[in-house]
Amino acid sequence: MIAHDIVRIGVVTAIDNGARKARVKFPDINMTSDWLWVLDTHPHIPDYDPTPQRTEYEAGGSGDPAFESHKHDLIIKPWMPLINDIVVCVFVDVHDGTGIVLGRIGPSQA
Repeated sequence: MIAHDIVRIGVVTAIDNGARKARVKFPDINMTSDWLWVLDTHPHIPDYDPTPQRTEYEAGGSGDPAFESHKHDLIIKPWMPLINDIVVCVFVDVHDGTGIVLGRIGPSQA
């Protein structure tokens, strides 16, 4: 296997947040992958799950109700690509041998 077969850049065509998988089209070979695992990252992106995370209370100000002490719900999830994101994938002989989406290198191609 040579380097351009191991590391590929493509465009996300479908995502499955629950399974943490994505399908990626590789324009240089006009092929779309099967479902690829998305590399698990430290959870830091809001969304995907209804269990709220809480932020710390914000201090109130001037006595106006609009500025009273308050906090906001925040839902934290690991990063997942969006459809049309440009991503880097690596294909190695691990897990099921299909490949892994390592991360996004470009914005959505909407």
